Amino acid sequence: MTLLWWKMEKYRNKDGLICDGSIRSGKTVSMTVGFILWSMTRFNNQSFAICGRTIEALRRNVIIHVPTWLEGLFTVTERRSENKMIITVGGRSNTYYLFGGRDESSYTLIQGITLAGVLFDEVALMPRSFVEQAMARCSVSGSKFWFNCNPESPGHWFYKEWILRYKDRNMLYLHFTMDDNLSLDERIKARYEGMYSGVFYDRYIRGLWTVAEGLIYTMFNKDFHVVPSTPREYDDYYISCDYGTLNPTSAGLWGLYQGKWYRVREYYYDGRKARYQRTDEEHYAAIEELAAGLPIRKFVVDPSAASFIEVIRRHNRFRVEQASNKVLDGIRDVATRLNAGDIFICDCCKDCIREFGLYRWDEKAAEDRPLKTDDHAMDDVRYFVRAAFAPSRFSF
Repeated sequence: MTLLWWKMEKYRNKDGLICDGSIRSGKTVSMTVGFILWSMTRFNNQSFAICGRTIEALRRNVIIHVPTWLEGLFTVTERRSENKMIITVGGRSNTYYLFGGRDESSYTLIQGITLAGVLFDEVALMPRSFVEQAMARCSVSGSKFWFNCNPESPGHWFYKEWILRYKDRNMLYLHFTMDDNLSLDERIKARYEGMYSGVFYDRYIRGLWTVAEGLIYTMFNKDFHVVPSTPREYDDYYISCDYGTLNPTSAGLWGLYQGKWYRVREYYYDGRKARYQRTDEEHYAAIEELAAGLPIRKFVVDPSAASFIEVIRRHNRFRVEQASNKVLDGIRDVATRLNAGDIFICDCCKDCIREFGLYRWDEKAAEDRPLKTDDHAMDDVRYFVRAAFAPSRFSF
């Protein structure tokens, strides 16, 4: 139905299609192919938009695969420098512009263009201003909106304004599960199901718009994730640090052993409890002691700690990287690594273990966010996971 719904008598007058549901359920493939089949059948010499969170992610997840998905049907020419594709068949040709809806300023990128349709890949990750500006550009007669996404919080604007109101909006709404992706065998499905738990399982596997509540890392198991502080032949070392002035400063030394990462030891200083605020140099001296002369490959630091980063750089001992501060992405990544058994905490890291048992969602917030209490070691764990399991970002 996703491919050819627009040809069916029952749905042809709908203004568009909304697809949500679990990861790996085939939403992106079926919607992209359906969008191009529709646009190439109904229009000629028109402009369309294909939107992702960023153009880089859009190319990686969608555009690079389009020639394969459409092989034998259309001729696809990508002009990377112009961020567009031209698709032709016979004497018919249409242009597909690529846009990234990264933040609130992104809406300016799409102003002024006239479109015959727009496809939003992972619309729940885009700001409302960008989505609505793109929709406002669809002024060609017969234009339609195509949305796909994985679920987020039920307080999310797209859920409230479009999914709950899809009938009022004259939209067709389809819900996907992994069973809809016939290319996945049962073993692969089971692997994905084992990657998530709690709210992430409900959203990414069951495809539900559920509230984030209670403990964040429900999968953290002291009997499994906390290990003895015994000597190991570590192959690599990282340090991660969440910097505070009156709030605690938390840092962890991480070692790689037999393909798994261990939080070997930690530095945790609470200026309020001690009734003394340490200087950047004093924090740095404590980090030097934490490192104990080991070859630290990377020191990942809270990006807001500009003065502390400058002190580290000046000492010329560590390679410094500003941490990724995408909180929800980081929480999801930590949860995934805990589920996979990729990270462990040595039992000497008392504050980190304590915070794993206290770190909770803010249930009064309209959007997903953790409570800003008992979160300092949790922040530095998040910084480490994003750095160790993802490409580098900003280095000095």
